[in-house]
Amino acid sequence: MQDETTTYRDHPAPARRPRIAVTLGDPNGVGPEVVLKCLTDSRLTKFMEPLVVGSAHVLKVHANQLGFRDVRLHVVQQVPERLDDGLTVLDVAGGEKPTVAFGKVTEAGGRLAMKAVEKATDLCLEGQVEAMVTAPISKEAIALAGYDTPGHTEFIARRAGCDAFTMMMISDGLRVGLVTGHIPIWDVPKAVTKEAILEKIRIIGHSLIEDFGILRPKLAVLGLNPHAGDGGVLGREEAEIILPALEQASEEGHLVFGPFPADSFFAIGGYRLYDAVLAMYHDQGLVPFKTLAFESGVNFTAGLPLVRTSPDHGTAYNIAGEGEASPGSMRSALYLAIDIARRRSDAVARRKAG
Repeated sequence: MQDETTTYRDHPAPARRPRIAVTLGDPNGVGPEVVLKCLTDSRLTKFMEPLVVGSAHVLKVHANQLGFRDVRLHVVQQVPERLDDGLTVLDVAGGEKPTVAFGKVTEAGGRLAMKAVEKATDLCLEGQVEAMVTAPISKEAIALAGYDTPGHTEFIARRAGCDAFTMMMISDGLRVGLVTGHIPIWDVPKAVTKEAILEKIRIIGHSLIEDFGILRPKLAVLGLNPHAGDGGVLGREEAEIILPALEQASEEGHLVFGPFPADSFFAIGGYRLYDAVLAMYHDQGLVPFKTLAFESGVNFTAGLPLVRTSPDHGTAYNIAGEGEASPGSMRSALYLAIDIARRRSDAVARRKAG
């Protein structure tokens, strides 16, 4: 699959660069490392104005550990009108110097990571930045810090006052959305309802048009049970829940197909025939996605009133501070945020122009 960066790397810089907030993620993981590797690459930053949101001290510790000794940091407490050369850091640590414990799950690390997410979300909602890209957090660490949310996606949606959203995984032409997200597998069957499927189809369909510029998107929908129920022998959800949802979605004008057996759909390359795939639960969609596109995959939250992307990997505590983390997924997340921010901005401009 083509690396998304090849569509940008040799192009001239645009006349206007969208301003994008980039959170550092867990201070003890690889988030600051992949942020440094991306934002010190002029081939990327010529297409955006990055505003790092997090702790300047944490960034300095990682920079020193990894040998980024020439990085110039401009520490600010509010968004400036103009971003200087180097990295502008909106410091959320209140002047403190948080401890960096490479590879450790800590309450302080979880709290600092989420303070950055809170601030970046607010900047998006206030219109001070056009998108946010979030480096990985630890669900365990943010739970220790007292946050009752399963992850970025749900937290940002709640702060934005958005009830209808879905996590999508993106890599070039491969796009996978989920009916259910971060919930125990035990709870999946009762959460897969006709209404939930319809909601996700509408959200993904709208996003494919507005955020990706696909005028008549085609959406493949997977079954819940093995072999998509095998005619009812292995389960009735396909006939009683999924098919009725697809029929109603079709009546509404959506181009939907399925339900397809999940075990063979990706293996035979079925996803190449569609603009997106809707999986019923987390691992059903993400296991094949990450197998196909781990180095370039991006987590995008569709349905939000703001643009938010993230790399598709975690904190990688086992290699934190060692300089081994690949920036590929973070780079792809930044490029996708640039693309969608521009497309939304252009759409607003067209509407104002009449």
